[in-house]
Amino acid sequence: MCARRYTTRTSQRNATSQSSEGFNLVETMVASVILSSAVLTVAAISSKALTGTRLNRQYEVAASLIDKQLALVDYIGIDAFVESGQTEGVFEEVEPGYRWEITTEYQGIDSLYLVTITVTWMDRNRPYKIVTQTMFDGISTYATVSTTAE
Repeated sequence: MCARRYTTRTSQRNATSQSSEGFNLVETMVASVILSSAVLTVAAISSKALTGTRLNRQYEVAASLIDKQLALVDYIGIDAFVESGQTEGVFEEVEPGYRWEITTEYQGIDSLYLVTITVTWMDRNRPYKIVTQTMFDGISTYATVSTTAE
């Protein structure tokens, strides 16, 4: 009988020591849920960052196209540009199809024009645009008088 008691105590000690040595099912499930939520959070942050980077790149391209159009207007002259009558167009060499529109407004001060350039584009069925304003000085309306001494 003594031997039996000893064996029973030993098996009880082994049962309690085994349960504290490893993980049970509930602990494993809780750890899995925490790990899964952390992975999903990191994936969502990464996706948002990539979307923001793509949109910033599109704004950068639009600003570059505005600069290109302003350089063209400056090169041909604001007076010649206004006379040409072309006030809108499409930049075909870049995607996702940037459109430009220029409006000019004579300021009444010695050939000074307010030029407004708007570049628009669509991305994922959502419109975006950048509007820029600047001033250009055209050909002067002042008459120059030259005098010659006789």
